[in-house]
Amino acid sequence: MLGVKEIEKIIPHRHPFLLIDKIEELKPGEGAVGYKAVTYDEYFFKGHFPAQPVMPGVLIIEALAQVGAVAILNVEENKGKTAYLGGIHSAKFRQQVVPGDMLKLEVEIIKRKGSVGVGKAVATVDGKIAACAELTFAVK
Repeated sequence: MLGVKEIEKIIPHRHPFLLIDKIEELKPGEGAVGYKAVTYDEYFFKGHFPAQPVMPGVLIIEALAQVGAVAILNVEENKGKTAYLGGIHSAKFRQQVVPGDMLKLEVEIIKRKGSVGVGKAVATVDGKIAACAELTFAVK
């Protein structure tokens, strides 16, 4: 299991934009499972939406991309590099993510060719899909 300090050694994101709290499973180059504890203190809830806080879908996708980046940047030839989000395909948002939710973030790397790859990404809360997408990344 990786905590925030270990995650920060792999990806360049920092608070308030580091959107994962821990990595529970990691298979370098193949995939990872991480978590985000969604709290009332998240910066984005001040404006989205103050009377009914909902985590923006784009930030759920970003959290998934960060988990995927941890997996792909743990491959020896990618250590010390940055994984950039290159595309979002077939994104679907199925339920709201609100304060108090524990967001489970799963990414499986399904294709890699050179510095470009694709990950199948699924975010769930209590076993129910909150969001899913196919994410394209480029490592530089």
